[in-house]
Amino acid sequence: MMSSDKNRASNPDDIGDQTLLPDRIRTLNCRGRMLELGGRTLIMGILNVTPDSFSDGGKYTTVEAAVRQAVKLAEDGADILDIGGESTRPGADKVELQEELHRIIPVIEAIRSEIDIPLSVDTYKPEVARQALEAGAHILNDIWGFKFDPQMAAIAASYEDVPVILMHNRPATRYTDFISDVISDLEESVRIAQGAGISDQRIILDPGIGFAKTQEHNLRLMSKLHELRAIGYPLLLGTSRKSFIRSTLDLPADDVVEGTAATVAIGIAQGCEIMRVHDVRQMKRVALMCDAIVRFQPS
Repeated sequence: MMSSDKNRASNPDDIGDQTLLPDRIRTLNCRGRMLELGGRTLIMGILNVTPDSFSDGGKYTTVEAAVRQAVKLAEDGADILDIGGESTRPGADKVELQEELHRIIPVIEAIRSEIDIPLSVDTYKPEVARQALEAGAHILNDIWGFKFDPQMAAIAASYEDVPVILMHNRPATRYTDFISDVISDLEESVRIAQGAGISDQRIILDPGIGFAKTQEHNLRLMSKLHELRAIGYPLLLGTSRKSFIRSTLDLPADDVVEGTAATVAIGIAQGCEIMRVHDVRQMKRVALMCDAIVRFQPS
């Protein structure tokens, strides 16, 4: 599917052009939990069971608190929950394998008994991925796009019907041609997944806003998301409360819901199909309104 022209907009500079929308509705099989891609924007709720995440660190570090938040996010309209046990903010401490497992495995097991939506695990460690899938997770979300440890791809491939989210990331912010390099990096992640035997139907791409990117990079990439659509895979966008929003508005992480909403709207207008957010209730409303406009079909 890489570099396919069938999804490319006829006028890629016009983010209001409906040709940027998915050209078909299809089903994403998440280990028996079915999600429809292309019909409406899906909302992925963020659940960080960490003491040091930039926005909600320390709030959900017990199983009981995590389950309460998971139930709330589901009631607010989340289609997927993304559970993370290691903060990936700049400067965060690395988390040892056993500590990450201690944080997330009991939470996954407990949440599965309370709600019935797909659970994604946010990790780049193969053993965490394996144990999370054994505990009942449905989706793997790798911030390194299978490049930190190639065994991640092998783990994903060894389980049937596990979608994978491959995010753009790299060790440094040096680029030759920024947008082209991001596309090339994502295509490399896709090749790693395909080489492990993961089908195209299981692959979702994430442009990696806030990772290995300057403020200027993030803003530019937000205006060029439609160019990533041409790779040929569904796009997940994760901008919620991130530093490029906080810097632009000169506001703290708990006061940028409007800034996040703007990025969600821009993403939907450019064809992103999944939004990874903290504020599920508010962003669900933004998505519903955007979908009503960009997916409008006259009677």
